[in-house]
Amino acid sequence: MSSALLTIPMQSIIIVAMNISKKLSALPLVFALAYGSISAQETLKSIEENYYDFLSLQGLVERPTLNYRTLSDSVWELSEEAQNDARNIWQNNNLGTTRFINGNKNLSWKIYGPEWYQSVNTAAPYGQNDGALWQGRGYNTSLTGGARLQAYGVELTLKPQLSFSQNAAFELKNREVTDPNASEYGYFWGYKLSDGSYAGIDAPQRFGDAPFFTFDWGDTEIRYTWKTLTVGFGTQSPWLGPALLNPMLGSNNAASYPKIDFGVRRTSIRLPWLKWYVGDIEARMWTGMLTESDYFDKDASNDHTMINGISLSYAPSFIPGLTVGLNRIFLTKWNWKNLKYIGRLFTTSHANDVSGDGEDQKIAFNAAWRFPQIGFTVYGELGIDDYTTSETRNPFHTAVYTVGLHQYIPLPLYKLFPNKLAGVNLHSELLFEWNNFEMSQDFQLQWEYMGYYAHHQMKHGYTNRGQSLGAGSGYFGNSQFLGYRVYYPRGSTMVFFHRYCPDINYILNKAVYKSAKPGDSTIKKDYWANYEAYLTWGAETSFFFFKSLCLTGTIGYTYISNRNYIRKNYVYGFEFSLRAKYNF
Repeated sequence: MSSALLTIPMQSIIIVAMNISKKLSALPLVFALAYGSISAQETLKSIEENYYDFLSLQGLVERPTLNYRTLSDSVWELSEEAQNDARNIWQNNNLGTTRFINGNKNLSWKIYGPEWYQSVNTAAPYGQNDGALWQGRGYNTSLTGGARLQAYGVELTLKPQLSFSQNAAFELKNREVTDPNASEYGYFWGYKLSDGSYAGIDAPQRFGDAPFFTFDWGDTEIRYTWKTLTVGFGTQSPWLGPALLNPMLGSNNAASYPKIDFGVRRTSIRLPWLKWYVGDIEARMWTGMLTESDYFDKDASNDHTMINGISLSYAPSFIPGLTVGLNRIFLTKWNWKNLKYIGRLFTTSHANDVSGDGEDQKIAFNAAWRFPQIGFTVYGELGIDDYTTSETRNPFHTAVYTVGLHQYIPLPLYKLFPNKLAGVNLHSELLFEWNNFEMSQDFQLQWEYMGYYAHHQMKHGYTNRGQSLGAGSGYFGNSQFLGYRVYYPRGSTMVFFHRYCPDINYILNKAVYKSAKPGDSTIKKDYWANYEAYLTWGAETSFFFFKSLCLTGTIGYTYISNRNYIRKNYVYGFEFSLRAKYNF
């Protein structure tokens, strides 16, 4: 979990920041006269971004992105009418303020946080979409904060994360990997290849046997934007696609990684001369460096992986509310020669010209259809691992999918109790998401397949520093999430149910190469219905005790079945968390 590999890049960012600061200091600026804007640039999956997403569901604000977003892209512009709309129920709370300097809209600054998060897991690790924080068993905490400075298209964001994990002991799964280089705390299963090497993934069950601190650069970045053309260098993790909980190829579930990206932000397209509006487009390419955790193997030659990505999306004008897109990822050995894959969409799987070590490629198609007139959004995502020509014969080989919906529900309580609740009009939303990451059935005719995020050549899998870059739950199985949230003037409350099976593919792989003859009941006896499953019931409340201070508390009860599969057992546990955030 060391951040030493990012030291040199961050030094470059700091030098540039100092130069910008010197130029700004020469201007007759009076920060005391700065004033707030009606735009908001928000951290991914923060309570503020979730709230603006809720407003977009009602048509009060336009979504700033189509398919690719980071903190720098998540800029929400509220009109004066939207600010004063009764449905903007948090209009009297401070959600963070972007301040212009001397009224110049080309010069602005914003402070993020500080934000202090704490959690306690009584039975087993639990938590996702929390950056570099590892929410193991016991006490966990993280502290984030920072600032953004924008000047004539140049934007500097400094927002690191410092976290601590008690990392208390719990019963680990029985390991089935015999790789002599593997860590005893590593992922619990894998398999041996025909060449004598081992396949697995860098997903430790536990990060060692002691408490530890982690420093991560988080949402730190320097960027230049001209109109909608943008280029940036930093460590902001991209959220890819429309999923609310478990996106396939991009989330803030893992530690950040250094990357360079360039492309076009959401842009309206009009045909030349005719000036017909045909819709909005968005395109982004990036390359970065992934790093293995300290609990994968002892082979220093594979510590780093190159990630090359491309994200394309289109919102046609002739189908209002519809957005379609794709996200394409290539993982290769860390070698500058492999930059040639940054713009590729399709190629033969396991190409032999990639430094002699092959590659791993993944694609995810997505679509979202929004109906602001009725406050409803439906979305889906289809992922395919290792595109090859065989997909034309069976396009669902290695396929995984996600479906979800987001519904606005008004709560005019004054209609139910006109004498006691005159004028009380609350707002609510229903959130549902189903993720299926199980192996396709045709693998029973081929070989063992760990899942969408693993690969026998790119041995770390789709991870960075030991955590998934995509879905944080159900990554080799499935996940279902159902939540209902009510917004009121001083906060919100959500009740939710989350069920997920993280490793169903482990069970399904037991049938590969096995006989199905009558009377051969070994597989059924040992593995039938022995899936590991997590069932969590919980509630979350955010409350603004003061205009700028918001506390968010969560309590969950989890029932875990079959943690060790064959030897059936059941674990009961609780999860508690408290988040305190102050917005300047």
